Amino acid sequence: MTTTTREQIRLSQSLPWWRRTSTSTLFMLALTAVVFVIFAASSHEFLTLNNMITLATQVSPALIVAVAMTFVITAGEIDLSVGSILAFVGVASAFLLSWGVDSIIVIPLGLIMGAGWGFVNGWLSAYQRIPSFIVTLASMSVIRGIALILTQGYAVGAPSWTLFVQIGQGRFLGITWVTWIGVVVAVIGAVLLHGTRFGQYITGIGSNQESVRRAGVNTKRVKLIAFMFVGAMAGLAGMLTTARLSSADANTASDFGLTMVTAVVLGGTNLLGGRGSIVGTIIGSILVGAIGNGLTLLSVSPYYTPIITGCILVAVILLNMRGAELSAYLRRMTRRHD
Repeated sequence: MTTTTREQIRLSQSLPWWRRTSTSTLFMLALTAVVFVIFAASSHEFLTLNNMITLATQVSPALIVAVAMTFVITAGEIDLSVGSILAFVGVASAFLLSWGVDSIIVIPLGLIMGAGWGFVNGWLSAYQRIPSFIVTLASMSVIRGIALILTQGYAVGAPSWTLFVQIGQGRFLGITWVTWIGVVVAVIGAVLLHGTRFGQYITGIGSNQESVRRAGVNTKRVKLIAFMFVGAMAGLAGMLTTARLSSADANTASDFGLTMVTAVVLGGTNLLGGRGSIVGTIIGSILVGAIGNGLTLLSVSPYYTPIITGCILVAVILLNMRGAELSAYLRRMTRRHD
């Protein structure tokens, strides 16, 4: 890593979070507020306490994976297999519980299984130099196929009396444990990305991988850890989903990978790497979840949700690409009026 690159990363990490927040993140924050206002005006149930708790619970599994996905995308990679990992770990956890395995053993095993699939993706991508898009697209099919073989297409129940399910359905201070876990993961992710050397390496690899490698950093290992992290978090999300529903289905989260990428990019993380924002990812996850929740309350067909989300994603990517030109144009217009 060159001295200039190292100093730029160090300077960016030393700035307060509100100064590191990108323009697109602030734009998405404003857009999220507008969406909340529109849904609140359209449905009197949207801003009720019960619905906000429900929304937070629905968003949390996606947020957990999106936080980890921020590291992968910031490093210039992508993981499309998270939905399949979520389904696989959910199914495997349900089977283990039904066989009488204690929850204290099932939970770490689920994390290990998720991290294991992440290791496969990371090893093939970082060490074998196969593009992560291709690797995770292939593993997405393989992992879900294994889950389908295990279940034969049927849902697998999880015993409701187990600690595993009680965590998924329990509450603390009126808020679900699923939400609390999502908050903890988001805080840990923010500290890792914005306050540790590992986060600096992730950002540096996405900006200029060769410079980071020349500085003596094992860039392959850093990427491998990022893939293992997102795999483990996908496993955690799978367990939480299974625990909340008391059952697991191999067809769960079929478009989860696209949703995660959408949430991360909407929040201001550069799809090409080099810039990531956990705060933005939180905003993007809330926005995606609020759209689905609000449309459901308005009795709108769920088929419209991916259409709306996709349109927003395209609009934000265009905004990110044309942001500099737009800023320059606005500055010129301001000078003309001065």
